[in-house]
Amino acid sequence: MGKISNWNDPAIKAMNPDLTLPDAPITTVFRSDGSGTTFNFTDYLAKVSPDWKDTVGVDKTVKWPTSATGAGGKGNEGVSSYVNRMKNSIGYVEYAYAKQNKMSHTALKNAAGNIVQPSAETFAAAGDIDWSQQEGFYKVITNSETDQAWPIAAATFILVHKQPENPQQVAGVLNFFDWAYTQGDDSAMELDYVPFSDTAVALFKEKWNEVKGSDGQPVYKPAQ
Repeated sequence: MGKISNWNDPAIKAMNPDLTLPDAPITTVFRSDGSGTTFNFTDYLAKVSPDWKDTVGVDKTVKWPTSATGAGGKGNEGVSSYVNRMKNSIGYVEYAYAKQNKMSHTALKNAAGNIVQPSAETFAAAGDIDWSQQEGFYKVITNSETDQAWPIAAATFILVHKQPENPQQVAGVLNFFDWAYTQGDDSAMELDYVPFSDTAVALFKEKWNEVKGSDGQPVYKPAQ
């Protein structure tokens, strides 16, 4: 909320007693365009800060409290570029951009009270929920209470009509995702994404039976 403006603020020092922090102003870098990354980040902040929830809120674009002194970058690439070039700056990007650009990152205390690092394991832990209880499989998984969950993780959703105008086209889409779920895990990991569990994938594929053509039959039958 702009209340902490220097890196050696007592509140930051208290959480990092072993670090020598510079007496320098913090420059915040944020997205200048609307993005799901911003939605996910602000959703997390709203869950851990009532002040943020009431003042700034959750959206793909928000009025940043530090907009007058910070910098806005377009896309993950814009934010990562600014953070890499601007001394004493901090921002938020998709994990792949931080890793590929060799950016420093922070550890976070999650909802279970554990200090965790961003990794395939902590991302997977965030998604380790009972998806059968989520209507339409929609769930924002920020601040997950799972023991080792990274608190700013997100699931990617693909939407199709239950009664598509072009059943053959939708069948092709589902065929692609069937292949991705069965053979694409290694490719996903190479791109720094985390596959869903086999249990979750089985639920998703079962739901595809509700996508039907004009004859009332499913447009695609997943491979067994």
